[in-house]
Amino acid sequence: MSGLALVPALRNALAGSGDAIFAGPPDAPLPPTVPQRVSLVVQSSGSTGRPKRVELSSDALLASAAAAETFLGSPGQWLLALPTSYIAGLNVIVRSIAADTELVTIDDGPFTAASFLEAAGRMTESVRFTSLVPAQLARILEVDAAAAALARFDRVLLGGQAAPAALLARAVERGIRVTRTYGASETSGGCIYDGSPVGATTVRITDGQVEIAGPTLAEGYLLDPERSDAAFYLNDGTRWYRTGDHGTLEDGVLTITGRLDDVIISGGVKVSLAEVEAAVASIPGLAGAVVVRASSEEWGEVPVVVTTAAADLYAVRAWVAQRLGAAAAPAAIEVVDAIPLLDSGKPDRAGLAARLAR
Repeated sequence: MSGLALVPALRNALAGSGDAIFAGPPDAPLPPTVPQRVSLVVQSSGSTGRPKRVELSSDALLASAAAAETFLGSPGQWLLALPTSYIAGLNVIVRSIAADTELVTIDDGPFTAASFLEAAGRMTESVRFTSLVPAQLARILEVDAAAAALARFDRVLLGGQAAPAALLARAVERGIRVTRTYGASETSGGCIYDGSPVGATTVRITDGQVEIAGPTLAEGYLLDPERSDAAFYLNDGTRWYRTGDHGTLEDGVLTITGRLDDVIISGGVKVSLAEVEAAVASIPGLAGAVVVRASSEEWGEVPVVVTTAAADLYAVRAWVAQRLGAAAAPAAIEVVDAIPLLDSGKPDRAGLAARLAR
């Protein structure tokens, strides 16, 4: 369903006068009934590849919109540039509904600087906002007219993956007002802006893991009580969500330092390095290859193959993309004399990742 078509349906769901909405592939519809409080179910991939169906209430979604509006300083008109199969895109619609302004959407098709520029030209309000992922911002910055149009927005919320410092610097040079956001479907999207919680969100670090509490938390996972209990728990009367991310808190500012598991976010898409490694290892001659993460200015993080055997990158990329999707395709192949091992005999993945970073 397109962004504009979702507006009345989502408005009714938020008001409790319409059916709950499912954001996910059409071959995985909602069951006949969902809990009464649930107005939106967002399907996202888990670290194991088993999909998660995140249950969100109207209260949580509207609390997220209210927190964003308070941070932004006023209601305004929103441009929808993100897919509505993800919470970030759906959040733009919720904020537009809460602000009672007309939503502007980009025409169907791949996101380009030209399509953004055309959509921005259809905006009518003086106060303007949008949400982007870093890859979209990078494409806009490549076209002067599109960058100038984005600079007329009062605020750009940037999330989905870590934003490279060089990209942020280029945006600032062009006069673009960017705020980095952090969150998940389980927190109704971004709930931490530039490292600081917004609204009534609370964040803490427990055993190195980032945990979040507040009114934007999901009800749980649809028909999956075991996974719900693992991710959400009560402590001294407060309900917390375990994010699965490593992080630090200094003077109240959160910094994400990595994942507890082997999942990276590449271009806003979760990619399991273990699954990529298994796919690469199934290629003749690459049985001993190791796949590690590497930073990318455009995509945030990408998989890189480390092997002792020569291999054709394009063939490997095609092989992996066919099985796991384009985001999982390795960005490079690093040939080494020998795979470094830990005392346990396992590959030293952290050491390899550090070598790639250098």
